[in-house]
Amino acid sequence: MPENTSSTIPHAVTEALREVIAEAGIDHNADLVARILATGVGLGLDDADRLDLKITSSALSEMRAAFQLFAPYSDVPKVTVFGSARTHQDDALYRLTVDVAAELARRGWMVVTGAGPGIMQAAAEGAGAAQSIGVSIRLPFESKPNAIVAERNVAMKYFFTRKLMLVKESRGFVCLPGGFGTLDEMFELLTLQQTGKADPTPIVLLDRPGGTFWSALERFVHETLSPAGVISPGDFDRVLVTDSTDAAAAAITAFWRNYDSLRWVGGRLVLRLRAAPTDTEIDVLNELFGDLLAGGRIERSAPLDAEVADDDRLSLPRLVMRLDQYRVGSLYRIIRAVNGLASAPADGTLPD
Repeated sequence: MPENTSSTIPHAVTEALREVIAEAGIDHNADLVARILATGVGLGLDDADRLDLKITSSALSEMRAAFQLFAPYSDVPKVTVFGSARTHQDDALYRLTVDVAAELARRGWMVVTGAGPGIMQAAAEGAGAAQSIGVSIRLPFESKPNAIVAERNVAMKYFFTRKLMLVKESRGFVCLPGGFGTLDEMFELLTLQQTGKADPTPIVLLDRPGGTFWSALERFVHETLSPAGVISPGDFDRVLVTDSTDAAAAAITAFWRNYDSLRWVGGRLVLRLRAAPTDTEIDVLNELFGDLLAGGRIERSAPLDAEVADDDRLSLPRLVMRLDQYRVGSLYRIIRAVNGLASAPADGTLPD
């Protein structure tokens, strides 16, 4: 079935939808709003099962509520903290989470959590109510969000919509030891990064001093998964395993020392930076990462036409390359390199 099913909807209905959109006063992204409405009509024409319609309706409603919650803070960098809801307040991991969240909040970051007890409450406690956002899940045994995020929280029925918001809105992730839910979230982060379905972001696996939770996972990756050929060598290198809150906070902010954002324009990848690299530095980047390219060189560039049309980060210097899309999982290596250039800013403070 083609992705765009609007052709199955009578033309008169399509025109009526456009009129409704115009009457509502919607002129920005009206084409996308029309596609959303047309999809709903299409589901009705498909005689979709009532449960399917309830899932679709709830998911859209939850996403709208979440988008509204996050919208006022779109310019504030956010870090999502994952961890067990079962961690007690007297556990060293709880104090560790409070400390790392407090340090990131001090550096100007907001902390996003699943709004539950345990590690989630510890992260909100460390960041403080003013710099915390919650995305809770409605469960029989977790009936309401913790008090710290109660005024800035969106409740979700479905894990998939909750996970979308916990990942979509953040520019860094800290994972504390946890159970199935935490491991699911952590492995999805790695999958999204490995496959290029999400932009590169820093991921920190934080454990108590002397803890073996994440180091045991690291051994399993290197001793079992990599030799079995089910992952690529170096796939786990994008992750920092540490028991230091200072190292964790530094890894999150340092990732944004020079790297700002990326965009694909056709077959070209554009990296926007905070500082322009020198010719010598560009030569070094090509020497180090030429094997990741589908052809050509990494080059300095003015904003591409598509970026100009969208007024997309035009003031920033940029590098353009034809990255081999089968090697997109290694993009973090290039980002680390541009962050380490002598031309890069001295600190990891995000630009306005």
